[in-house]
Amino acid sequence: MKNKASAVLASIACLLFASNALADKPVAWQTNFQTAATGIMEETTWFEHYTLWFIIPITLFVLALLIWIVIRFREKVNPVPSKTSHNTAIEIVWTLGPVIVLLFLAIPSFQLLTAQLTPPENPDLTLKATGNQWYWSYEYEVGESPLSFDSLMMKEEDRASLGKEDKHEYPRLLAVDNEVVVPVGKTVRVLVTAADVIHAFAMPAFGVKIDAVPGRLNETWFKADREGLYYGQCSELCGKDHAYMPIAIRVVSEDKYKTWLAAAATNVGEANKALMASIDGAAKTVDVAENAAQ
Repeated sequence: MKNKASAVLASIACLLFASNALADKPVAWQTNFQTAATGIMEETTWFEHYTLWFIIPITLFVLALLIWIVIRFREKVNPVPSKTSHNTAIEIVWTLGPVIVLLFLAIPSFQLLTAQLTPPENPDLTLKATGNQWYWSYEYEVGESPLSFDSLMMKEEDRASLGKEDKHEYPRLLAVDNEVVVPVGKTVRVLVTAADVIHAFAMPAFGVKIDAVPGRLNETWFKADREGLYYGQCSELCGKDHAYMPIAIRVVSEDKYKTWLAAAATNVGEANKALMASIDGAAKTVDVAENAAQ
């Protein structure tokens, strides 16, 4: 009995403090947004639901009106059509109605856009993302010597060497060789540009999408609220391999981030493997505790 109680407590502790190894990515037949991982994406999801309260009734009303017109004013019933060309009351309604609806949509829309495009004054981390044909380059503005590396889509034959055989966590066409690593609960400012043609940096779970334009530095930000591995893609047609420019961001605890950052200064690949090992080890500890509890 004591062993079971201890196992249950260990399981709870591991669940609370272990990193989440699950990946947030598109799924087959998905019709809604990915689960929000930032406050901005939560607001975006709310706004999408809010607009449906206008879109659905308006669509149904217009459909009902069209059906009624087709039946009520068909030629057999009205051999002599009406020649009425003006109706003051109707014209007032169909002018003021859309204006009122647009006001109800515009106010929360502008508030959301302002929140998205107004980064906090003192970010915890600044990251520069540069779009290339067809991969991303990242630069961390930390210390006297910034950390920089390239991130390319992982080839299937490299899964074993990279330690990414789990296709659920590292899906085909979305997994990369080097993920961006950021700490959870910290404000990350992202400076986005391009080296050749226009790209777009998009991370659906974060509510982030901004163009990468050659010769121009665009700015966005995010603050991830939960740990995990998140996937996005270039969202601007940029040439023949546009579909093969995934973006992967791994959100970890601050301690794991600092350990990874120190190791990445000398070898990014080995730092990534060490980070993956620590996350997998924590996940296995949770599994063992849960099995023991059963």
